Amino acid sequence: MTIRLAIALALLFPSAAAAQDAREIVRKANDLMRGKSTVSEISMTIVKPEWSRTITMKVWALEPDYSLVYVTEPARDRGSVTLRRKNEVWNWLPSVQRIIKIPPSMMLQSWMGSDFTNDDLVRESSIVDDYTQTVVANEDFEGSLCWKIQLVPKPDASVVWGKLLMWVSHDGYVELRTDYFDEDGTLVKTFVGRDIREFDGRRIAAHWEMTPVREQGKRTILEYHTIRFNTTYDQSFFSEQNMKRVR
Repeated sequence: MTIRLAIALALLFPSAAAAQDAREIVRKANDLMRGKSTVSEISMTIVKPEWSRTITMKVWALEPDYSLVYVTEPARDRGSVTLRRKNEVWNWLPSVQRIIKIPPSMMLQSWMGSDFTNDDLVRESSIVDDYTQTVVANEDFEGSLCWKIQLVPKPDASVVWGKLLMWVSHDGYVELRTDYFDEDGTLVKTFVGRDIREFDGRRIAAHWEMTPVREQGKRTILEYHTIRFNTTYDQSFFSEQNMKRVR
């Protein structure tokens, strides 16, 4: 049976798997990408209409509340560190030997000139707990049969987005695309994953692109080079003191 025929049949006759609880599908996709803790090496390319630049970094994360990002390239940014502890963010700037806490008024500003904000780093909201999830369709996304899931904020949730649409593959629960809508229902940005590879026994997207819909010619590209899951770092690793020592 060809891939196209298999997708067509699944769309017409949803399987028992397709009827799975939407919250459980989102949880599995989220857990697949994050694990309890990770150490990864990533490059981030920031593309603007007039220029582009690439930053490489090492990232430690202890889900869901802690992360530390150490910039390795380019030379002018080497040694810069961003620390997240729950809903607070600090930057270590080696050029001035200072740790700066990001105030709430700057949480929606761009991080390192990218299409990600300081608030994106905090990820205070949970796509599992703060939204109501509903499977709205089975769709083909770039050759993969996916659950198309709508996520609507719960009434008491403190979240930025008015709605999310997420495409999760039937094969392996891989998140392939998420669309972000504002409170008026207008699409603001898309986050698309491609190049499925195996990292530390898990198959996930290695190439991600964040594209703001209203700003033509802009995008941020993330490339995962290595990821190790369920590492042994604990909360004490994610400290202001360690920002100056980590490598």
